[in-house]
Amino acid sequence: ETNVPYLQIYRHFLNEQTRNQGWQLITTAIEVGSSSRAPFSSEPNTMATVLAAAGGVRVNSFATAAELSASLGATVAEIATQSAKSKPENAPFTVAISGGSLPKLLAAGILKLGDSAIDWNRWRVFFVDERVVPLDHADSNFLGCNEKLFDHVNIDPSHIFKIDPSLPPSECATAYETHLRTVFGENITAANPPKFDLMLLGMGPDGHTASLFPEHPLLEVDDVLVASITNSPKPPPGRITLTLPVINAADRIVFVCTGAGKAPNLAKVLHKEEPLLPAARVSGSNIEWFVDSDAAAEFAAGGNKM
Repeated sequence: ETNVPYLQIYRHFLNEQTRNQGWQLITTAIEVGSSSRAPFSSEPNTMATVLAAAGGVRVNSFATAAELSASLGATVAEIATQSAKSKPENAPFTVAISGGSLPKLLAAGILKLGDSAIDWNRWRVFFVDERVVPLDHADSNFLGCNEKLFDHVNIDPSHIFKIDPSLPPSECATAYETHLRTVFGENITAANPPKFDLMLLGMGPDGHTASLFPEHPLLEVDDVLVASITNSPKPPPGRITLTLPVINAADRIVFVCTGAGKAPNLAKVLHKEEPLLPAARVSGSNIEWFVDSDAAAEFAAGGNKM
């Protein structure tokens, strides 16, 4: 498995469009390829241009939303399959999903794979963040994920963990921690957070991820698993969100970012410019970005260095 990144680089090196990036990618691949386990997809992604790969982070750029969706769906299916192979029989596959445009892009890729591509019985779905609104409200992340994806696959509704919107945000956050403990056990704490198999994140134009906004006090919260917010800079104001200790503990982290409006701050996030934007504070040894060419424009123009 440690040879996989080299195969990725070799194929891109042969591509005339990426030949000039070849030596840089080969150099950064040494660090990626030396890992004891393959950090990314086990097969090279022929639709993606790998803009950068270093330090456990890979940035894949796609010319079209359709290509991004197809690759994202295939990657998520592969992660779920590999998780099943590495765990005891019937052990759950735990995933946390963000809202925004991510559910639509994810669904477009996954649904094309067919019913047999994913064992939905294993899935236990949480939401990275949620707006404290009725579950049938247009702002509900649950509703967006359900309508785009889960209504169209054979998943047990009880395996999708929803908020109780009748509660105020602080109580809603506490109740959501109870859901986490039903799957991950009673011993999880912020100091010993649950380890999700997959964390699916988006990034806003301001660099926020989950409901963690620039310069907001929630960025410093490290003593709870789920935090509440009543003054969100982006409406609606009442929300709950997984905290950074939980997000950063995930085994695999996948970001999805599209649109020219996100290009300036995506470059800042990937370059780790100070002060760090919320998305730049997500850390781990296995982070993969799926971005379109519009979002990647300023990062690519800056030399693709992380």
